[in-house]
Amino acid sequence: MTIGHPYGSCKGMLLVATPPLADPNFDRTVVYMLEHTDSGAVGVVLNRPLGEEPPDELHAWTDYLVEPSSLFQGGPVELDALIALARLRGPIEGAWSQVADGLGSIDLLLDPSQVADGVLALRVFRGYSGWGPSQLDSELVEGAWMVFSAQLGDVFTAEPEDLWRAVVRRQGGKVAWLANAPDDLSAN
Repeated sequence: MTIGHPYGSCKGMLLVATPPLADPNFDRTVVYMLEHTDSGAVGVVLNRPLGEEPPDELHAWTDYLVEPSSLFQGGPVELDALIALARLRGPIEGAWSQVADGLGSIDLLLDPSQVADGVLALRVFRGYSGWGPSQLDSELVEGAWMVFSAQLGDVFTAEPEDLWRAVVRRQGGKVAWLANAPDDLSAN
């Protein structure tokens, strides 16, 4: 793997949009990275709840959704695709794909009892954020994204609308100052 930026692979990390990011799909977003290789990168936006109830075919999973229990806008790619991230107790091999310690994606077509001894937390995303080969690496070098360590609570936060500011603020120092930057920097 020869990722062309100083961070190496961003898998399991947070991408935090640098204000102002011109693309409205990603302005003030926090993206949890599921994969990042020379072939491209995939993640889901953690701070865009849609307010939509999950479709009926996911009824077996609804009791495991953490608040807010709506679907989330994972990104602008494949808006018909549903991606689920979960914390599991005793995951069953082949039923989930681990991203980081204690966190992975699961197959929503399976019954929850076929995935693990227990589902501790679940969040479902409509669509995902995707980058082609070297695309994310270029955006990182240009400064469009800040890369920070993820905390398990980031994926399952009960206050997703405040996540961008919370993640930036906890970095401390001058970076934390960005948390209070206005949406329109010319208004400052």
